[in-house]
Amino acid sequence: MKDDLHTTENRLPALLPGLERVRRKTHKRRGLRPLLLLALSCCVSTALAEQKPASTDATQASAQAAPHTGLDRSGKPRKGKASYYGREFYSKKMADGTPMNPQSNVAASKTLPLGTKARVTNLENGNNAVVDIRDRGPYVKGRIVDVSPTTADKLGLKENGTAPVEVKPIAVPQPDGSVKPGAGAAETKQ
Repeated sequence: MKDDLHTTENRLPALLPGLERVRRKTHKRRGLRPLLLLALSCCVSTALAEQKPASTDATQASAQAAPHTGLDRSGKPRKGKASYYGREFYSKKMADGTPMNPQSNVAASKTLPLGTKARVTNLENGNNAVVDIRDRGPYVKGRIVDVSPTTADKLGLKENGTAPVEVKPIAVPQPDGSVKPGAGAAETKQ
């Protein structure tokens, strides 16, 4: 056993100079790696910065122009329940890209096209308000419109949170860019 150990000890000094050379080369490579990574990341970030971002206006225009399945462009009145936006939605972007303003007359509908003007009437008390559909929702069964808190005050639905309503479109944007008068248009002119 001593002979085996002694033989291994004799071999180690012969191997060490070679190991030392490998260690030095690896150390030099490690010094170059961060420098190469830094240069590469600079090139990539410069290339990305020079790319032009896609226009959000063009994206929104094509989304509005493209026919959306399930949209009701007929202008017929609909009945269902209304609710209103909670605080967690204030200033969040709506489907049309604008921030939700709780003092505005904006509303959300799953079926009316964005840009539709509609009269919402609370069927319990007769209060009504004109809204501008700028968002999608509500995503609760039986609800057909979400209104801003200011509109909810006008309609008198803040106390219970929801109310049965009738939504009569006044002006409904069509896929070809025209605007079709809806069932609520006649009431607005009077």
